[in-house]
Amino acid sequence: MRLRFWGVRGSVPTPGAATLRHGGNTSCVELRCGAHLVLLDAGTGLRSFGLSQAGKALDADLLLTHTHLDHIGGLPFFGPLYAPQTRLRIHGGQKGLAQALLASWSAPLMPDLHAVFRAGMTVSELVVGARFALHPGLEVSTVALRHPGGATGYRLDWRGRSIVYLTDHEHDGAEGEDAYRAFAAGADVLIYDATYTDAEYPSYRGWGHSTWQQGVALAEAAGVGRLVLFHHDPSRDDDALDAIAAAADAARPGTLAAREGLEISL
Repeated sequence: MRLRFWGVRGSVPTPGAATLRHGGNTSCVELRCGAHLVLLDAGTGLRSFGLSQAGKALDADLLLTHTHLDHIGGLPFFGPLYAPQTRLRIHGGQKGLAQALLASWSAPLMPDLHAVFRAGMTVSELVVGARFALHPGLEVSTVALRHPGGATGYRLDWRGRSIVYLTDHEHDGAEGEDAYRAFAAGADVLIYDATYTDAEYPSYRGWGHSTWQQGVALAEAAGVGRLVLFHHDPSRDDDALDAIAAAADAARPGTLAAREGLEISL
């Protein structure tokens, strides 16, 4: 298993001099399981991933947490969608997923992009809470997340290794997290929504996001190998994220704040 982060921000892209170290693109993570390619979310980081694949025949599965723009906004600018040799299978737990995606590619938001996409593309709705084989030996488990409109978390298990992707999730106290502790139990990597700090959180209750401190608590309770803080608040510059990363590493050694270009091999 190999992870690479292409977009680590939440809500809105934040380009500029103050975000050069961590990056300003929204959510997109590449996961390689042997020959299998899985993409987690399709924020603006997807465009950068697409540029890295220029000239290659792409065959991939895309797992979407939900269809807020910071998680699908990269699709219209994903070069491989305009190449006939591309095969992209999109999966998500949202009802009406295909219709939501089509609306985001159509007037008045966009030109009718679906008419010019050349890739072989399918869209499938998942049963949230179910487990299924994405490919032989590559198992995907799903869990419902607490987020306005709903979202889906993912666990991928392959050859004794596992990663858990829980972003756009609002924690709900110790007892309310039992299902997530079980879901993440023993994972090698937990990618977790760390939009806020505990001190900031009361001002944003109900917005559907969590804190780095809650991520540390979940990682400890679930016996996770490495915690990666993700979905950074767009207002945080690199220095602020470095400070959070240092505090989180002090609380749980080995914790990282995701940045564009970060790679983790398992």
